Amino acid sequence: MGSVRKASAWLGLVDDSDDERYYDDDYAEGPEPGDSWVTDPRVRVADQAAQDQGTRIATVTPDGFRDARGIGEMFREGIPVIVNLTTMEPADAKRVVDFAAGLTFGLRGSIERVANRVFLLTPADYQIVSGDPSRGIGGFFNQS
Repeated sequence: MGSVRKASAWLGLVDDSDDERYYDDDYAEGPEPGDSWVTDPRVRVADQAAQDQGTRIATVTPDGFRDARGIGEMFREGIPVIVNLTTMEPADAKRVVDFAAGLTFGLRGSIERVANRVFLLTPADYQIVSGDPSRGIGGFFNQS
């Protein structure tokens, strides 16, 4: 019995018999893995564009300088990396920041401090858009 029919039977809208004449196995399985159930074609186009652009972002909280290699490998693949250094010793954190600065310079990317001891490394083809209202964008909740 299908889930809609079961719910209807529980609500008392249909007879709760084991009559399966309206039940179709083709619809009970759900969509095949390759099928797309999107009704709005714009959603499908946006999804394909996002896959083409590579919309992955990595977040790394290194334990020590030995984790810098993983940061570099992800960045070389064109993945933006957020590096959280809050749990590291200051000396090791400085070495990782120096490594990240050299990495972004060598691959023409950029490095930006997001918070205290948190940095964003972006490849050359990414643009960072600041949401800081003090930069003249004009906030949503402006009470001036």
